[in-house]
Amino acid sequence: MAENYTDPSGNTAQFRAFMDSPDSAATAAETPSRLPLFAGIGVAAVVVVALIAWLTLG
Repeated sequence: MAENYTDPSGNTAQFRAFMDSPDSAATAAETPSRLPLFAGIGVAAVVVVALIAWLTLG
């Protein structure tokens, strides 16, 4: 190993270039939407509340 080894993670310019690369933007665009998950949780909550109300009032 060379005596003047430079840690690449310590270089701010290289890190910024990595973060601004098109590959990182493509990875972020591939993240699936959470909207169906939240909609499903909302529907399940409404069903549970309606079931409790029906059992209590019925």
